[in-house]
Amino acid sequence: MSEDIKDDIKSFEYDKDKLDTEYGDEKSNATAFIKSAEEKAFLRKLNWKLLPVVFLIIFIQFCDKSALSVAAVLGIREDASMSDDQFAWLGSIFYLGFLACQAPNNYLIQRFPIGRYLGVMLVIWGIIMGLTAACNTFAQLMALRFLLGLFEGVTYPCIYIVMNTLYRRSEQSACWGFLGIGTGMGTVFGVLIAYGLSFMDNVAGYRAWRWGYIVFGIGTVLIGFLTFFFLIDNPHHKLLHLTEKEHEIVEERTRDNCVVRVKEIKREQMWEAIREPRLWLLFTANMLNCLQNGGLITFSTLLVEGLGFSAFNSIILQIPNGVAAAAFAIGFVWLAGRLQKIAMTGMLASSVSLVGCVIMATVPGIPKLSGFYLTWAMTGTGAIIQTLVSNNVSGYTKRVFYNGMGMVAMTIGNFAGPLVMSGNQAPTYTKAMIGYAASNVGIIVCLFSVYLIMKNENKRRLSDPSITEADIYLDQTDKIDRSIIYKL
Repeated sequence: MSEDIKDDIKSFEYDKDKLDTEYGDEKSNATAFIKSAEEKAFLRKLNWKLLPVVFLIIFIQFCDKSALSVAAVLGIREDASMSDDQFAWLGSIFYLGFLACQAPNNYLIQRFPIGRYLGVMLVIWGIIMGLTAACNTFAQLMALRFLLGLFEGVTYPCIYIVMNTLYRRSEQSACWGFLGIGTGMGTVFGVLIAYGLSFMDNVAGYRAWRWGYIVFGIGTVLIGFLTFFFLIDNPHHKLLHLTEKEHEIVEERTRDNCVVRVKEIKREQMWEAIREPRLWLLFTANMLNCLQNGGLITFSTLLVEGLGFSAFNSIILQIPNGVAAAAFAIGFVWLAGRLQKIAMTGMLASSVSLVGCVIMATVPGIPKLSGFYLTWAMTGTGAIIQTLVSNNVSGYTKRVFYNGMGMVAMTIGNFAGPLVMSGNQAPTYTKAMIGYAASNVGIIVCLFSVYLIMKNENKRRLSDPSITEADIYLDQTDKIDRSIIYKL
C-alpha cells in the first residue's frame, strides 16, 4: 500500500476522532460523544480494509476525467478535426450518459451487492476507456464518451451508500472530506502520469493522448477486479471478521446511522422526499456547484494555456488544482466539525469559490491563476452538501433517492458547465466566469434556506420531544421518526 494512501487514512482517522469528540448532539447542544477503546479498534480495522479500495476507485475516476482535459493539448483536437465547441460537447456528452444511468442505478443499487455491482461497472468502463484510444473522429469519441458516462455514473451513488451504511453520522463529513482527497490526488497523479506519457508521442505509432487512455483504461480494469472481491459494502461483511463484541458495536453504530440496508423499494419514502423543499434546495445547490465543476475540469488545461504557458507547462500547472481540491475538501470538513456548523461552512466554501471566479473574470494575465486555484473551494461545497444529506436523511429508500437526485443534479450541472465555455470566449472565458460567480451566490441562498428549514423543525421537535425510542430496523424516515434532531 502506498505511503500516500496510508497518510490519507491516518488523516481521516484523526479528523473523525475530532468530529466525534467535538461535533456535539443537537439535543444537548454541547454533549460530546466518546468512543470506547473497542469501537476505536473496530474503526481502525474498518478504515484499513475499506478506505484504500475507496481511495483507488475515486482516484482512477478522476484520472479518467482529467484525461480529456490533458488530451486537449496533446493532439486529440487535431487528430479528430474538432472545433472548440465540439470539444466542449465531448465534455458534456459524458454527463448525458451519467444522467441516463441514474434511474436504473437507483433500482440496481438496492437489488445487488454493491461491491460486486460496482466492480463489474469499473471493468466495463475501463474497457471503454481503453477503446477511446482507437477513435479517429468526433462521432466515435462522442459515442464512447456517452458510454463512459453511462457506466461511470454508478460510482458515487455506490460509494455514498457504503459510507452512509458503515459510518456514524458524526463521522460522515470526514468521509466526504476523504473523497475530496481522492479526487485531488487523482488529479495530481493523473496529471503527472499524463505529463510522463506526453513524451511517448508517436511511440509505436500512437499519439500521446492515446497512450493516456490506454494506461488509464488498464488501471481502471485492474481496480474493478479489486473492487469486485475486496470492497466492504455492509457492516457484517465477511472480510471484517467481526468478533462477538464487534457485532454489538456494529448494531449500535447502525442505530446511530439511522439507516439499515433493505432490498424493498419503498415508494412512499420516495414520495415523501419529492414533497420536501429541502430536497429541491440541495438539488439546486448541487447543480450550480457542478456547473462550475464541469466547465473547469474540461477546460482547465486550455484555460492555463490561454494565459501564455506552453502545452507541457499548462499540464504541470494542473497539479495545484488537485492539491487545492484536496485541501479545500478536507479543510472545510474539518472546519464544519470544529464550528459545529455544517450549512454555514458550506456557505463559506462557496464564498471562497465566488472570490476565485470574480478574480478570473476581472484580473488580467497570469495573476488569474490565483483565482483559478481558489475556485476549487467548490470541492468543499460538494463535501458539505453531501454531509447535510448523510447526517439528516433517514429511511433507506429515501436516502438512496436523495443520493440519486443529487447525482442527477450533479450531472445536469456538469453537462451544462462545458457548454457555458463557448469557443468565442477563448482564451479568457470571462462570461463563463461571471456565470459561475452567480452560481455561487445561488448556492449560498440555497444552503441558508436549508439551514432555516431544519433549524425551525429542530425547535418544534425539542419543544415536544418524542418519548419512545425508535427502532432502526423499522426503516423509518427522518420525518416520521421525530426523535431525530437535524445536524445543522
